[in-house]
Amino acid sequence: MIASVNAGMGTGTNRQTGAAGGWDAGLGGGGWRVRVRGLGRAAAAMVVVMVGMLELGGRAVGLDAAAANRMLGRGINLGNALEAPEEGAWGMRLEAGYFTAIKAAGFQSVRIPMRWSAHAGREAPYAVEGGFRERAAWAVDAATAAGLVVVLNLHHYEELYADPGMERARFLGIWRQVAGQFRDRPETVYFELLNEPHGKLTEEIWNGLLVEALGVVRASNPERMVIVGPGRWNNPAQLPSLVLPGGDRSLIVTFHYYSPFEFTHQGASWVGANPPPLGRRWTGSAEERAAVGKDFAAAAAWAKAAGRPLYVGEFGAYEKADMGSRALWTRVVREEAEKHGMSWAYWEFGSGFGAYDRGAGAWREPLLDALVGK
Repeated sequence: MIASVNAGMGTGTNRQTGAAGGWDAGLGGGGWRVRVRGLGRAAAAMVVVMVGMLELGGRAVGLDAAAANRMLGRGINLGNALEAPEEGAWGMRLEAGYFTAIKAAGFQSVRIPMRWSAHAGREAPYAVEGGFRERAAWAVDAATAAGLVVVLNLHHYEELYADPGMERARFLGIWRQVAGQFRDRPETVYFELLNEPHGKLTEEIWNGLLVEALGVVRASNPERMVIVGPGRWNNPAQLPSLVLPGGDRSLIVTFHYYSPFEFTHQGASWVGANPPPLGRRWTGSAEERAAVGKDFAAAAAWAKAAGRPLYVGEFGAYEKADMGSRALWTRVVREEAEKHGMSWAYWEFGSGFGAYDRGAGAWREPLLDALVGK
């Protein structure tokens, strides 16, 4: 193996070089670049993590949150698979080829929503079914082998949203198992405590519960990167209400962006009896762009004051909108996120918002270009 390190040249990508079958890998946003020869893609990614654990003075430390957030870079959600009540129930099953296709398209990370609560016992210790644990491990390892940074979370924990007091111990018990199961995975595997707290899980209750959950995670993963977001569906307007433990610096803050909702969710039957009507377009007018810019500037101002990096964990427009509007909105949101140094994950890969047409085995080019094009 031959490795060389160049500071200030990172692009946030892993790619094969023409010389000696090597791999280039590095952090984005003006970080560093590592050139590795004689190793495959997955092994080269591990070298990146090892190098990232060194400060310029040579003292071994974990990646700081800002560097870890740059490693997330451009990502995509593998939604509607492991977040369904049972994988396949919503028409989506994960395949190994999806991870390699995502990497080859130019993405650096993948977020894998998982409904652990549908597979956990109702009584202590709230044991998670072995089959689901194995499937989750397969997904994480397949993504890692493809050279992707991985975000695994607790998704659609409906019981917790409805009755946080009753579900508190179970939520913590599930995290105790998840954290223990993945404690030996590389630092390129991040945990996200909970998707979109809402309902009776108020901001005040969530602020207390997230500290408890962090305590559970830190018992087995003291330096693991953990992602956490505000209440009311990870609404960016709620960032000021998020209270984080000041002593834990291995945290990345997330929010989700679907504004204007009347455009992104037109015809979406799952939002209620009266979904936004069809026909809403997004033309990229000065007014429309200004609204997006204002939202992202406010989030960036909060992040600067709080000293926390931001990850836009979800954004996307449902397939009932016209493709031209979807692609333009997606590009504008992506550009705003990147302008402010935020990492992101598009919602989602291959279902109703999908950037990838699973039937055709090909990317939807307008969306792919909006996400990773120039």
